[in-house]
Amino acid sequence: MTPLEILKRYYHYDSFRPLQEEIISSVLAGNDTLALLPTGGGKSLCYQIPALANDGIALVISPLVALMQDQVRQLGEKRIKARYITSGMSHHEIETILNNCIYGDIKLLYVSPERLCSRTFIDHLRQMPLNLIAVDEAHCISQWGYDFRPPYLEIASIRPYHPKAPVIALTATATPEVVNDIETKLDFRRGRLFKSSFMRPNLSYSAFNEEDKQGKLLRIIRNVGGSGIVYVRNRRRTLEIANMLNDHNIAALPYHAGIPQKERERRQKDWQKSNRGVMVATNAFGMGIDKPDVRFVVHWDMPESPEAYFQEAGRAGRDDQQAYAVLFYQDNDIARMRDNLERDFPPLSYIKNVYNALCNYYQIPIGSGKDARFEFDAERICNSYSLDIYTFFSALKFLEREGLVSLPEHNELQSKLFIIIDKEELYRYQLSNRTAGDMLAATLRLYGGLFTDYTPISESLIASRCGMTETQVANSLKELNRLQIADYQPKMLKPPIVFCSPRIDIRDLHISDKNYKELKEAARRRSQAMIDYATNDSECRCRQLLRYFGENDAIDCGVCDVCLDRKKADTASPEEAIIKELKGGQLTIKQLAERLPKIDDGLLAETVRRMLDKGELTMNQDFAISCCSSL
Repeated sequence: MTPLEILKRYYHYDSFRPLQEEIISSVLAGNDTLALLPTGGGKSLCYQIPALANDGIALVISPLVALMQDQVRQLGEKRIKARYITSGMSHHEIETILNNCIYGDIKLLYVSPERLCSRTFIDHLRQMPLNLIAVDEAHCISQWGYDFRPPYLEIASIRPYHPKAPVIALTATATPEVVNDIETKLDFRRGRLFKSSFMRPNLSYSAFNEEDKQGKLLRIIRNVGGSGIVYVRNRRRTLEIANMLNDHNIAALPYHAGIPQKERERRQKDWQKSNRGVMVATNAFGMGIDKPDVRFVVHWDMPESPEAYFQEAGRAGRDDQQAYAVLFYQDNDIARMRDNLERDFPPLSYIKNVYNALCNYYQIPIGSGKDARFEFDAERICNSYSLDIYTFFSALKFLEREGLVSLPEHNELQSKLFIIIDKEELYRYQLSNRTAGDMLAATLRLYGGLFTDYTPISESLIASRCGMTETQVANSLKELNRLQIADYQPKMLKPPIVFCSPRIDIRDLHISDKNYKELKEAARRRSQAMIDYATNDSECRCRQLLRYFGENDAIDCGVCDVCLDRKKADTASPEEAIIKELKGGQLTIKQLAERLPKIDDGLLAETVRRMLDKGELTMNQDFAISCCSSL
């Protein structure tokens, strides 16, 4: 099938979005390709369609478990065979998926970059009929990206195993410095760059130094109407603001990573169906959002970087209708951002102590513990070792970067079952074990694919079909596990932490001081760029963002708060323009002339004299002019 035929058959679109077809053609021609597309630009189709157009399988490298799970779920709904591997899976489950990738008909395999460090994975990868390597969120490969992950550097090392497979790297946010780094680190050959402008003509950006955030938010929602997102910094505030909005008859739902996965999915579906609902969320909300009619995105708190802000704000107005991206900040938010930079980069000695505390908590001896996984209870660990939970998670990020531990996204992991023996052996077991046989018969009727892949199951549903209690079903499945008839993995209510390498003595644990300092400086520059964007109310907001991402020739958008204020000033009377300028403090007539170049000097002087005579302005002995207090 041609790419267009695949698009119509599986995705039910009649035409491609801008640049998609060109990017897909480049990949199918065997070119290494870097695609810079804004949030909502349809990046995933740029590798999914080439994967389907060619024989073999595509390897997709993605940094987020939640994103992998969501992509595989969506592909499954389209009857496209895709799988993902995460560190929360058992060795047997991973082995089964990898074998299916070699001998089966799976078209896309999603893995984290950390998986490329596994010898077992590489041995299987070499045997796969690989047709493409796709690198999602490719800015993570760059030391200068806002979410640098060293395991991404392993990607280039797998290319010699499949020299004919091109690489496609995709990101929504990359500065010119990061673009060059991506192409170098991925060993691009015959590389092609496709860059869509980050200009969003229908999106109006605004930033307000706002003391009354609550009142401003209510006015925005009532004036704009429709559905929207309010991003906040912490979980507690999601509930507070959602309750406040509901108290004012605005339907709102809180959303954060601490809410059970099924409940989060329900809330997201309810919001997506609504044309007026508001989701109040932490940055855990964003993956898999497919809602084009979001009319506003409000940031209650200042994001840590322009990259993060651009991605989140870009979820508004994907239907190309007028939408609004609004940022609130206060002076103390700027101070807090600078304080957070220090908390995000705890001393190297602290990071090492956190690693030591984790190993002690789970009683892992030195030299042991590789691939060991445990239920992760951050609060209990922090209480046991008197650790600040915020700084603890900052340290964990560094331990993940160093490949020492892996902590998947928080979700409620469903029970899984895989039948190890063949059908004839299982049938003989069923005949000789009546109770277990009835339970297995009910399970086989409910779930297909148990002999070929790990399948999510529900013990309560099985119990209702075979007249057993949920506990009895779980015990029977555990017995099958013990007899090596099946591999049964009970659900975990807490996400697992996985130790990726044997425990290292803290005296031998090396974390690069050079990398640490460079990462901190890059974070400081991003943080300062975000502060500059919020506080610069004299230059078009859109131009500021575009310049940050390397678009230096952008024109004023005409719809942001700065542009709209300028338009008002251009149509204001000389009196109104003078009063507005003097609201910021005293100015001489010369300074007024510099700030109001469109007003003729003679007219300006005459207007000032008239306003002085009327008592609307005052002038001191240094000839500095100010507004009367009554104005």
